[in-house]
Amino acid sequence: MDPIYQIILITFVGFAAGIINTLAGGGSLITLSTMIFLGMPPNIANATNRLGILSQTFSGVLGFRSKGVINFPFSIYVGISALAGALIGAKLALDINMALFNKILAIIMIVVAIIIILKERIKLNKGIELKERLKGKHLVISIIAFFGIGVYGGFINAGIGIIVMLFLNNVNRLSLVKTNATKVAIAFTYTMGAFIFFAINNQVDWKMGLFLALGNGLGAWFTSRWSVKKGDKVIKIVMLVVIVGMAIKLWFF
Repeated sequence: MDPIYQIILITFVGFAAGIINTLAGGGSLITLSTMIFLGMPPNIANATNRLGILSQTFSGVLGFRSKGVINFPFSIYVGISALAGALIGAKLALDINMALFNKILAIIMIVVAIIIILKERIKLNKGIELKERLKGKHLVISIIAFFGIGVYGGFINAGIGIIVMLFLNNVNRLSLVKTNATKVAIAFTYTMGAFIFFAINNQVDWKMGLFLALGNGLGAWFTSRWSVKKGDKVIKIVMLVVIVGMAIKLWFF
């Protein structure tokens, strides 16, 4: 494919992923699949994808902060824990055998696709009068849990937003608005660490990554200001088809 068309495609896919991550979650699977489809090695695609995640989470942090929705210092405590885990996960992704990495990524794609299908059946506490649990034993539990979440985030990260939302909403009893605000703050913290690690080890395709980040950030900005509900089911169907197809490619070819 012509390089110009590749740039246009990756920017558009980044924009779509920014919307998908807000509507349904799992947008990273689309960006990963696209970069691999364009011929990028899976490990480079995995590292390059972090630029898009950084752009999106940074936009989210600014957006929530402008509305006065912050969760300090809880997000700092668990963010640092997730950061420590992410560095370990990034090291694992760097050292792992590439054939094994492809198969692991294929399995993760299928698992996340199943989670997306079942997401509507997963209960979230939607009330705004929840009694938050951010101190004492719940803080300790969160710090430990987010270390493990960070390891996965540093390794691949795809679909992690759903797990984080479930934990913050059900364990820490945060409202959905505060859950999202805390999620993007934590994701930005640990993704920054993983990205720096990958960049130092020359795993990032900067040209593709910057255009991906541009699209991703714009998609997140757009969706954070307009409630784009229409087309949600169509987006999910297209995303699932792409994920399953790419998972088959990674496993068998």
